[in-house]
Amino acid sequence: MPIVKSEQVVDSWSVLIEGAQGKAGNIFGNTGNFIDRSNVPDVNVERRKVAPSVLSGLLGTKRDFLVVTNTKNRKLKPFQMFINARDYGNNLDVSWHLTYRLSFGQKLISFLAALPLIGLLFINERLGNSQTELKWVPNLDFFDEQDLRVYVTNAHKCLLQAVEKLMIEMNQDPSKIDRKSRGFLGIS
Repeated sequence: MPIVKSEQVVDSWSVLIEGAQGKAGNIFGNTGNFIDRSNVPDVNVERRKVAPSVLSGLLGTKRDFLVVTNTKNRKLKPFQMFINARDYGNNLDVSWHLTYRLSFGQKLISFLAALPLIGLLFINERLGNSQTELKWVPNLDFFDEQDLRVYVTNAHKCLLQAVEKLMIEMNQDPSKIDRKSRGFLGIS
């Protein structure tokens, strides 16, 4: 079960669909189908339970998410997109959160690099890593950034398609949706 902490979120988007209580399955199913139909390379989508901490997860505080990941580019693997739809009163809260989550190995390298002697002698010289690569956002080259932006934009557009489809079915106007994300990518 993935643990997602708020400090790992680097971009996000959300909308509240009035009167759509009980329609989360429509959003999950349609979004997954739209991503599959977009036939994008190296992207995996799976439905998973997510918790905000280990203790919360053990105590049963979990929510369903579609987890979208890039499976090939090693610099993009830590970027995971968590798509959620949940009832909020009579409404449906739909959102996505792009996180940057280091793997255990990346966390270990980051920890070791923080130790003065090991960081200077072992990490920087033997592995060739600079301190800038160990910050929350990796050293993305031009193509990596382009790939990240299109990977997130595609998933965002597929979620918007699912939201629009549901709103039209409910005789609501999807043109009033704020489509821009709030974060470092500013997807719209």
